[in-house]
Amino acid sequence: MRVSWQAAEVRVKPMVMNEIDFLPDWYKTGLKRQISYRTQCLALGCIFAVMVVWNFVCGQSVSEATAELTRNIERQADAISTSHEFTRVKNEAARLWKNADFIQEIDSKIDIAAVLGEMSFLIGRNVVLNRVEFVAEKFAHKQEIKVNSGSLVKVAGGSRGGKGLLPLGPARFKVVISGVASEASCVAELICRLEDSPYFCQVIPAYSRNKKMKAPTGGGGEDFQVSEFEIGCYLANYRQE
Repeated sequence: MRVSWQAAEVRVKPMVMNEIDFLPDWYKTGLKRQISYRTQCLALGCIFAVMVVWNFVCGQSVSEATAELTRNIERQADAISTSHEFTRVKNEAARLWKNADFIQEIDSKIDIAAVLGEMSFLIGRNVVLNRVEFVAEKFAHKQEIKVNSGSLVKVAGGSRGGKGLLPLGPARFKVVISGVASEASCVAELICRLEDSPYFCQVIPAYSRNKKMKAPTGGGGEDFQVSEFEIGCYLANYRQE
């Protein structure tokens, strides 16, 4: 008798071991609470650090802005002061220019001291002057010359009331010299010296005549003869075109 054995299929199920938690719930809750507290503290610390850095940066920026504002205020004050000083200098310059223009108008452009020095150098010992007169003549335009030729001569120190007043501005001066000389040749020599001098031009003798003069009282001398003259010329302080 044959006996057959069939292997029985046996399935072995793995045994699942459940973890046994011996920690109580209150401990777990406290642990979670501590972790939450630590996280919150860490977050608050980070926020505080950020706020401190931000306050430092803002404080530095405010300090720089305050310093810049102070510098700007000082610059503005300096600019205002400079502007006032510039205005004052500008007004002073305008006043000086106005005075300069006024002086330019009344300046005759001649040096009287130099002219008198040149005359004293040219006049010799044998010539005695009794009158030196400067006559100012205003430069006349062509139209004025046609209308009233020769009427623009105005004598310095003339009569009041506007008739003989010295013309203002650029003018030419006519010099009238009169006196006596020991001889007629001295008068001719004086005319030549005036013509050669760079100070004078257009030398024209008005007259030259003999004249007898009395000797001083008590001198014991006789009357003597001199040459009386008058010479007119112009100062060479202009160029005629």
